[in-house]
Amino acid sequence: MDKVVSSAAEAIDGIVDGSSLSVGGFGLCGIPSVLIAAIHDAGVTDLEAISNNCGVDDWGLGILLKDKRIRRMVSSYVGENKEFERQYLSGELEVELTPQGTLAERLRAGGSGIPAFYTVTGAGTQVAEGGLPWLYAADGTVAKASPPKETKTFEVDGEDKEFVLERAIVSDFGLVRALKGDRHGNLVFHESARNFNPLCAMAGRVTIAEVEELVEPGEIDADQVHLPGIYVHRVLPLTPEQAKDKRIERRTVRPRPGASDAEATTTKEA
Repeated sequence: MDKVVSSAAEAIDGIVDGSSLSVGGFGLCGIPSVLIAAIHDAGVTDLEAISNNCGVDDWGLGILLKDKRIRRMVSSYVGENKEFERQYLSGELEVELTPQGTLAERLRAGGSGIPAFYTVTGAGTQVAEGGLPWLYAADGTVAKASPPKETKTFEVDGEDKEFVLERAIVSDFGLVRALKGDRHGNLVFHESARNFNPLCAMAGRVTIAEVEELVEPGEIDADQVHLPGIYVHRVLPLTPEQAKDKRIERRTVRPRPGASDAEATTTKEA
């Protein structure tokens, strides 16, 4: 039952070229940065990453993207990464853009053994009709586009509505970061980090959790567990330095009330 591993290299054992990874986090909040760095150091490439976004140019999944280790990306929001944009538009990266709620449910469904589900999101758009560019050719033409999806009409509140069939996502490995975890893999996430982390963990055939604080079994109240250990296969305790190493995606500040013009300028530049 003890799922603790002694190093990041041991934690990512089995992740090889061509593996698919469901990676937790939202922006730069709650991302498994230590595990991502270990994958980068191991030289693994040709990866398919399923994550809400792809980090930024020099942090998170962005470090794998920068060195062209990611072949395909399934995500919802990619607007903070210039290298992502460049690779996608130049035909170096395949991208399956997915509505955010749909992405979350596809991951949850994969972890729950549900092969597919119907949703109204995307009905009547290219999400359902197909034709969204997944991969560009070098000359800017579309080399690969999304296929049309099955649709079905259901009666809702006395009205017929069209729904889109979305398939679940199951990845080879799930990578997540938690505030606290025990040796059995039970996890607690801190506030906003409880976003895509539980879902990405559920979707992984093998799930690896880096935890900022490791505790013994029984020290986490059962009612406080956000993700039960049945979904987690390996637990990597972080050092205090690793736990503190976090980034802010976009720093926004405002002057203190009553501050002078000089103080306000300093605050904005901080």
